[in-house]
Amino acid sequence: MVNFEHGTVLGERAPRAGIAPDKRLIVSIHDVSPAFAIPIAMLAERIEAILGGPRFAMLVVPDHWGAARLDRDPAFGRRLREWAEAGVEMFLHGWFHRDASDHRGAASALKAKYMTAGEGEFLGLDAAEAEHRMRAGRDMVEQAIGREVAGFIAPAWLYGPGAHAALKACDFALAEDHFRVWQPRTGAIVARGPVVTWASRTPARTASSLAVAAVARAMPDWMPTMRVAVHPGDVTKDSLLTSIDRTLRTLAERRTVSRYADLVTEQVAA
Repeated sequence: MVNFEHGTVLGERAPRAGIAPDKRLIVSIHDVSPAFAIPIAMLAERIEAILGGPRFAMLVVPDHWGAARLDRDPAFGRRLREWAEAGVEMFLHGWFHRDASDHRGAASALKAKYMTAGEGEFLGLDAAEAEHRMRAGRDMVEQAIGREVAGFIAPAWLYGPGAHAALKACDFALAEDHFRVWQPRTGAIVARGPVVTWASRTPARTASSLAVAAVARAMPDWMPTMRVAVHPGDVTKDSLLTSIDRTLRTLAERRTVSRYADLVTEQVAA
């Protein structure tokens, strides 16, 4: 995995001195599920304190690995609604977040093996199954939060042909992969560039993600939009939390903290 915006709109603060108004920072918490209630709350509190408010997104998994159904945990559902009402954007993030497909194509098999720990759920699904999971997942999440989801983001940012077809059929407003954010209805790309993220599975992956985050903090602000994504496992290592804090603070000092919806608003205005 490669680990690597004018005026005030909803979800933004007026740019402070030194902040480029045409450069955006978008932050998200992945794998939001009752299975990770404590680390999700820790990350949300941490990010909100750094960004100065609930100006980030949550990617919600309806039934993580088939063992944590959102509709069977009313307390977590109420907490999700509170976050949504406070302004946190809510995306559907797969159904199981587990990849149980039989990947016959060489490219898909390599992605499934090396780019994710068996969690690229939508990489090998056909269109019918992908659409079924998207519609069922959207219904469950929207029932919990009391409003429409902001869009769909596949687990591990991996999509197969079936998932792309299902995205259009389900008419999600936004989708995202490793290198872009786009509107499935039209195919219009609203942001480009890799996501800065961290890895906790192995010492080597952790070291690599720390190095890439350091580069992202130091690189010139040539990309209009920088996306930063964190995961529940990040709270297990102090080095990752330190890097996340430093990265968010550094980027927020130079960029306008934004919502995914702002990308669409900006495109329409242009």
